[in-house]
Amino acid sequence: MRRAERLFQIIQILRRNRAPVTADAMAAELETSKRSVYRDIAALIGQRAPIRGEAGVGYVLEAGYDMPPLMLTPDEIEAAVLGAQWVAGRGDPVLATAARDLIAKIASAVPDELRPFVLTPATGASPAWNPLPDGIDIAQTRAWIHAGRKIRLDYRDEKGAVSQRVIWPVTVGYRDTVRLLVGWCELRNDFRNFRTDRIEGAEFLDEKHGQRPGVLRSRWMKALEEERKRWAEKDCAP
Repeated sequence: MRRAERLFQIIQILRRNRAPVTADAMAAELETSKRSVYRDIAALIGQRAPIRGEAGVGYVLEAGYDMPPLMLTPDEIEAAVLGAQWVAGRGDPVLATAARDLIAKIASAVPDELRPFVLTPATGASPAWNPLPDGIDIAQTRAWIHAGRKIRLDYRDEKGAVSQRVIWPVTVGYRDTVRLLVGWCELRNDFRNFRTDRIEGAEFLDEKHGQRPGVLRSRWMKALEEERKRWAEKDCAP
């Protein structure tokens, strides 16, 4: 790996980690020596990259630092295109259009020698499936997730019974040929998954639920982990 590429990769490693990253960890990922990492860190600091830390403790990149956004490696291009292909085939119409636009923008912006990684990638997402129709506007749902606002649902269960739910939306997920809306259900006082094809009606409320989206998502992920542990304990029980 050339030194210029290694300097860029060090910035990328620090950018994706919130906790301090040790020189040992960076050297292992970059397949170089710890001494080289120390020299590269010193060079980056000399170029006014806002890196804080010290040997033996770890390094962090201060917030607000950025590099030219299209300095992408071939692997990063293929990763971006693969993800965009998947979204183009499975996302809601707004996201699908955005994913196709993203691929076109990457193709027009990268150097000529990297364009084949966009137009003829070595990997590809499986063909698009035809999801069951959604009973809720997914694009507006995503906006309500970011805004931290509640949604009132008329929801039909697997037996056909319809109930009214007020939820704090967390995320939109995908399973087989259906989309799932995950949210904190005020009726059940717990997180629940709602198949979007079973939503009979939806009202997007102005009322905020009072949890920051990131905090609510962390609560959901913690609940998922606790549920996995319970299932694992049951499987291990004599």
